Amino acid sequence: MTEHRHVLILAHTGREATVDAAASALALLRDGGVVPVLTEGERDDLAARCDVAGAEVLGVDVEVADLELVVVLGGDGTILRAAELVRGSAVPLLGVNMGHVGFLAEAEAEDLAHVIARVVARRWDVEERHTIAVRVYEDDRLVHEDWALNEAAVEKAARERMLEVVLEIDGRPLSSFGCDGIVIATPTGSTAYGFSAGGPVVWPALDAMLVVPLSAHALFARPLVVPPSSAVAVEVLRRTPASGVLWCDGRRMCDLAVGARVEVGPSAEPVRLARIHSEEDRFTDRLVRKFDLPVSGWRGPTS
Repeated sequence: MTEHRHVLILAHTGREATVDAAASALALLRDGGVVPVLTEGERDDLAARCDVAGAEVLGVDVEVADLELVVVLGGDGTILRAAELVRGSAVPLLGVNMGHVGFLAEAEAEDLAHVIARVVARRWDVEERHTIAVRVYEDDRLVHEDWALNEAAVEKAARERMLEVVLEIDGRPLSSFGCDGIVIATPTGSTAYGFSAGGPVVWPALDAMLVVPLSAHALFARPLVVPPSSAVAVEVLRRTPASGVLWCDGRRMCDLAVGARVEVGPSAEPVRLARIHSEEDRFTDRLVRKFDLPVSGWRGPTS
């Protein structure tokens, strides 16, 4: 480990507001005696648009293991990119939402100065979120390995073709059907793709996996909630008219040949999210804020 404190700023630099936020975060960290770190690409991008003096470069000046924290400026996609970047380390992520919903973010853009003050003072807690491990087999041969924080999605590759699959839970076949695909999600991902596909919202404190069929042509194709230790498998049947594709967190893609088998189970490596809010900031309140849910008329407990 290096002597100085190092905090990575990872930003969605395609938005001017985020560039301004990155400039503020860099200055506040420097003023607090913390060395800001940028990826090489973002340092080059930001250098022409704001003051990056004193910022070190990840992979050149410092390594991931040298980081104390990653402050992510962006939406959930940027946080997922940060999770990829620190995979294999214990470095936590602190998200500042610069987008729309930003469900994984801990704070909003207007709270940036407060967030950096908490970072400088080392005042945060760490919450671990479970991830899933994903393996793809062809003819009993392992051809691809991946992981996901939100979900693994098996989808049809051709828009005009249906995907024929059989779903397996813990080594036993459950049902076969034609569909647009199947989403296998964590509780963290229950408010992402699984939610859009009609799956349930699952509180992050609950350890489970969700299985959500997409536009399935079957009588029994309801969303399922299975134990966290379950082994879920999706086989692309050889009778299917077209191949499929696997997406992990909507970011990493793998082609699925006809006959391919995708196995999903728990991963031993979590993603660590830094939290600066108190226990009073509950998941229910986050749902209300992020989805702008109506709660007028609520009177609360009587005692």
